[in-house]
Amino acid sequence: MNQITNFWNHFQQNNFVFLLLIEIPKDELKIHFNKLIAILHQYNKDLDLIIKNKKSSAELIITANGNPYLFKDVELLIHHAPVIEHWKITAFLQPETNLEKYENRTDKPIDYYGITLRISEMYFIPLENPNKPTDLGIKILIKNYIIHKDNPRLREAVYVHIEHLIGEKAFANDIAFIEIEQLQCDEEDIIDLYNLSSFIETLLDS
Repeated sequence: MNQITNFWNHFQQNNFVFLLLIEIPKDELKIHFNKLIAILHQYNKDLDLIIKNKKSSAELIITANGNPYLFKDVELLIHHAPVIEHWKITAFLQPETNLEKYENRTDKPIDYYGITLRISEMYFIPLENPNKPTDLGIKILIKNYIIHKDNPRLREAVYVHIEHLIGEKAFANDIAFIEIEQLQCDEEDIIDLYNLSSFIETLLDS
């Protein structure tokens, strides 16, 4: 409990630093960010945080990086979160609700350790496990798989994109297994990855 209190006390005292991201020198910001992460890791070394800023408000997201075994730790930490002016405090990565940029193909590529992917250029095919018919698997198809296939971080990069798209809980609870392959020019029956949330919802409702 002390570690939870320490984390929130520190964040309360220093929240203005993260609220004014643009106005603070990068070196100084890095020191503050590393300190905040270090205090979070005293509570649980496998949790992470993301800060999203808008003009007059910001959001602190505590994430378990898709690991369902850590969900209770995230929920406990958020349960004890104080109310802080200008801040929204959120448990887990939430599903992306604005799909327009993907539909229009205007989304920016996300770089993850040198692996650059765009959600609007990613597709999927549903897979079935004959031994467990209720399990949903997906085959992710990407344009530059051939370039990155030997990169040990490729799977991680794809997982991060899916988590940001459908939300952390859906990623952990609704998808049983994932394969990754090269997108072929003549590929048929493929579904845009940005439609994965609605595909899962339809499947769960049926």
